[in-house]
Amino acid sequence: MRKTLLIVFATLLLSILAACGEDELSILEVDFEVPETIDVGETVELKATVTYGDEMVADADEVVFEVWEKGKRDDGHMIDADNHEDGTYTTEVTFDHDGIFEMYAHTTAHDMHTMPKKEIVVGEGGDYDDVDGDNGYQTEGFDLHFMEPENTIIGEEIELVVHLMMEDDELEGAEVHYEIWNDENSDDTDMIAANETVAGEYAATYTFEEANTYHIHIHVEDDGDLHESAEYKIEVSE
Repeated sequence: MRKTLLIVFATLLLSILAACGEDELSILEVDFEVPETIDVGETVELKATVTYGDEMVADADEVVFEVWEKGKRDDGHMIDADNHEDGTYTTEVTFDHDGIFEMYAHTTAHDMHTMPKKEIVVGEGGDYDDVDGDNGYQTEGFDLHFMEPENTIIGEEIELVVHLMMEDDELEGAEVHYEIWNDENSDDTDMIAANETVAGEYAATYTFEEANTYHIHIHVEDDGDLHESAEYKIEVSE
């Protein structure tokens, strides 16, 4: 009897370990589908198919398409995707002039974030030889996505999360700090070190003590020559 119980226990333990190992090996992937070229005025579908391991992700926390004309990312816009509840997420866009347009499919699910990038040539395209970098950063291929907190109130601890990319892959092993101050006390800043929670994702917690406009300056460095930063504003209410 005792031997039988040991066999059953061992079998259950192996099953649990195998399931845990399989889950640890699973990664979030996004197949981002867009045409390479379209005509001016043509409506085109942006489609993201989200998987986690072998499973379709029908309940992603977020799928947002960021679209901008090459060299003009500050003038771009975010578009929430329609969830078809089968692992696919879509939206439709139309471009009203010739150009080259770039886009990310920002996707968050299973506590992971990924942001595959695509490009569409509209009409005759254009000459962008004078554009200095795709995203305004000094390091070619570098990009970051800050998950801006919403409805932030005083006294509530929130998580600050930024996702870093290098040449379309997650940037691992970076040193990330959040520098935080508000409009009334610009000389009084907090500097908080972030921890890499999953590959390319860096998080820290912070509590805002008063209602105000806060600045969050994100500093990113590595062991080499990488030194990039980005600044955001958030409103904190009572």
